[in-house]
Amino acid sequence: MLDTPQAVLDALRENDGRPHGLHRTVTAEELAEAAEAFDDPALLVTALLELMAAYEFTGEHRKSPVVFARLLKLHETTPDAFSEWEAHQVDWRFKWVTTSLLQVPDMPLATVHGWVDRMRERYEDAGHGLQPVAAMRYHLARHTGTGIPDAYDLWATRTRTRLSDCEACETRHHALHQVFAGDDAGALDTWRPVLDGAVSCSDEPQMSQAHALLPLLRLGRADEARSHHLTGYRQVRGRTGMQEEVGLHLEFCALSRNAARGVEILAENRPLFQATGAPLARLGFLTGTEVLLALLAEEGHTETPVGGPPGRNWTAGELLAEVREEADRLAAAFDTRNGTPAVGEARGLRLDRRPLLDEPLPLGLRTALTGPAAVPAPAPAREIPQDLTELVREARRMAALGHPGDTPLWDRVAELAEADGYAHDTSLGTEARLRAELAEQRAHALYAEDRDRAARTAMEETAELYEAAGMAWHALVARTRALSWDVVITDGDQAGEDSGDARSAGPELWDALDALQREADQLLEKRIAAHDETGADPGPLPAAGPAEGSATAEKYLTVLHCRVFAAYHVALAGTPEIPAPDRERFDALRATLESEAGRLGVPHQRGAARMFAGDVAARLGDHALAERELRAALKEIEASGRPWRGTRVRALLAQVLLCLDRPEEAAELLHQALAEAVRYEDTLFPMAPTYLLLGHAGTHTGDVTGAVRHFSEAATRFDREGEPNDAADARLQLADLLARTGRQADAVAVLESVVGDESAATLDERLLAQTRLTLARGLRALDEHLPAAEEFLRLADTVAGWEDGAQTLTLVAAEAATSLALAGRWEAARTAYDRAFAAHAEAPNPPMLLETACEFARLTVDAHGAEAAEEALRRLADADALYTAVPEDDEDFVHWFARGSIHYRRARVLAQADRFAEALPEAEAAVAAFADGGPDGEERRAEAVRIAALVESHGLGRTQAAVARLDEAAARCERAGLSEAAQILTSVRDDLAAGATD
Repeated sequence: MLDTPQAVLDALRENDGRPHGLHRTVTAEELAEAAEAFDDPALLVTALLELMAAYEFTGEHRKSPVVFARLLKLHETTPDAFSEWEAHQVDWRFKWVTTSLLQVPDMPLATVHGWVDRMRERYEDAGHGLQPVAAMRYHLARHTGTGIPDAYDLWATRTRTRLSDCEACETRHHALHQVFAGDDAGALDTWRPVLDGAVSCSDEPQMSQAHALLPLLRLGRADEARSHHLTGYRQVRGRTGMQEEVGLHLEFCALSRNAARGVEILAENRPLFQATGAPLARLGFLTGTEVLLALLAEEGHTETPVGGPPGRNWTAGELLAEVREEADRLAAAFDTRNGTPAVGEARGLRLDRRPLLDEPLPLGLRTALTGPAAVPAPAPAREIPQDLTELVREARRMAALGHPGDTPLWDRVAELAEADGYAHDTSLGTEARLRAELAEQRAHALYAEDRDRAARTAMEETAELYEAAGMAWHALVARTRALSWDVVITDGDQAGEDSGDARSAGPELWDALDALQREADQLLEKRIAAHDETGADPGPLPAAGPAEGSATAEKYLTVLHCRVFAAYHVALAGTPEIPAPDRERFDALRATLESEAGRLGVPHQRGAARMFAGDVAARLGDHALAERELRAALKEIEASGRPWRGTRVRALLAQVLLCLDRPEEAAELLHQALAEAVRYEDTLFPMAPTYLLLGHAGTHTGDVTGAVRHFSEAATRFDREGEPNDAADARLQLADLLARTGRQADAVAVLESVVGDESAATLDERLLAQTRLTLARGLRALDEHLPAAEEFLRLADTVAGWEDGAQTLTLVAAEAATSLALAGRWEAARTAYDRAFAAHAEAPNPPMLLETACEFARLTVDAHGAEAAEEALRRLADADALYTAVPEDDEDFVHWFARGSIHYRRARVLAQADRFAEALPEAEAAVAAFADGGPDGEERRAEAVRIAALVESHGLGRTQAAVARLDEAAARCERAGLSEAAQILTSVRDDLAAGATD
């Protein structure tokens, strides 16, 4: 009930602690109305100042000047109602009024000038410096586009005063002046202290981060732009007072080719379409929205669903028309009011901007958007022949070479051959042959998609088609490949088959493969130097190796290769200890492939044999052997004249080099592999895992910027490939790197994109849980304690359902309790604390819970003062019980640390309660416990000595004893090489000694 002035004042104090938003603003309006009911001018002043602040920070600029006019009148009639701080606020908020009036196009410019003149008069009368007045005149000039140089000089050359805007905000305006002048580099230099976090305020750095995005992109500093987008957008998301900045983030998404991200931002900020209190900021938001929507429309995505004004569904085209009409009207209204075209021209410049990058800037964020706007269509890598006959011949030529660029050609052939009215050209051989070739391509495509059963079935059908076409070698290779694929089948496929192996790799499989090899041997004997079936085979390969490298040799060696492939997978299934029979079979078959490839002059198959050997050696941990084999494989491939076969070998060798702690060499190989995959159109090359490896390489070389870029690229590519768990894992690794390198806010933004919508439910449960845990800890590190607690509680509910989740629940509930306490939600914190102890009873986790009990004791006293000492001591009694229950011979438990921590915390709680006689023995017990830790405990021992000395001196009046205690401890720290700890103790000793002397 707001029936007394004190009740209103208490409500005002409570409202002041709320975040700015609709709830705070509405409450401030109610409280201002309630304050008017009392004959208490001081209460009304407080209420009006709170209301004006609420309007200012939620973008209600139409209403703010009205409140300020009331404050001015009160100050003139009852100046004694204003405290010193409140009187200062009246002078300070003259600047708010000027900027608010500029926001409203139906406010005459003469009125704005009049307020600036009134501000000048007031400042002169009060003896204030006029730099803030000059700043307001500059902002007015910048808005109207008239007299900017002179106005800037008058502002920039004056000395800052107590009433000047804060350093961070003035830095932003100086930098923006340089941006408008075309000096992006100079602007970013000016911005550095704000963007680096050296100076800040309630509006900064998030406002500067938004405005700096385009200058950074224009200068090619895309990595910095990514970071400022990630961290800056989190701070402006959904805030009506930051409409313009949200619009700048939308524009950034469009110009960095991240339209999908922009569409998600629109969906998250639909309420901003209803915020009309700051028309100029609204125009900035609408213009940024229009830049994004215009790009979507230009690329043919007018029907893409987007988030617009609440109340109906919108497509990009519909919202574009709506936004354009309102923004044009607003810009015209400002230009009419100002008598200049400045606002419309600035809007036109933004709308004329084109994307600044050729490819999307990897942001590291997951986007839920699907459909055409999510991923730009890649440009075709090569010119595909239009004539079907030419197309088929080129596809066959490339297939004979094993060139991966044949895939899009075969795709086009299949499209034409399946079309109505297709007529086969007999110059291409029989139609049966073409159908067999297309079936083979389908089988390989299914295999690349890990649809192993369907792939095997399709390859068996391919064999039958080749048999029907009279192509014995091709049929033999297809049968062998289908049989070799049996050993890798892991999916149940769409046909409803049970998952698991199709058939065991037992004697029957090897007998069947041996029979196929004998068939190949017989065919080779008959045709060792001949072509395959007349008219049914492409004949000799083009000159790419020794003359004896014929198509027959290729097919024969492919049969051998398939047998090695099967033996390789069976051997890998037995790692880390491969059964002797499996190892012997693999070694024998691999050696046969190598020797036969050498005899027949097909070096790329010799390279394949060496690659198999290197891969197995790497998996068994013999990285030196693996490196030798893989380098030998690369030499063979180089000799074959088929460099596209080296991409996977390079990627594998890079993994080995990472294991050998040679990340620079690994990174070079990975870059080569990626470049060759693109050059040779290898659409099946594992690009996403390779970028992930590059991220690890960059981490080890110290190239953090490159590592962030590569982890981000890997995550984006996993998204495109429909691998959500791999994408989430890549983002988890990215977030870990960002957090470890001091970019915790970036890390949180990445993790929020993983857990942020309903699609997170499709992720692996354990992976999602780890992501939530990392996110919660990141939020806590940013002092966002309530959001952190919410994530911990969600995670606790998840792990509570796991059969093996009790110990994890202890950890998560304990961390939730701490975060809730830090957020001031004490009732919920105590509930989470009890939940943690209940989980501990089922699955003990003493170290985690003991730390929580000590921390809870500290927070209890910090939050509630000495009167809460008994509750804090009960928490420490919980810690005692936990410690007592741990066996003394438990080597995984650090007894000295736990014992010392409890005594140390109890000493501090007792001291805060002025129970010094009890506190000193606890501090001394902590000193003794930490001493038991040897060198590892010395720093903690020094801290415990410091507390003991302060208690002894200030609480018990025994300063000389405390000084002696500190002397001994400081000397001990010096002997232990802990100079910083020694300096702290010496400083405390000197302070105590000086006090005793005084």
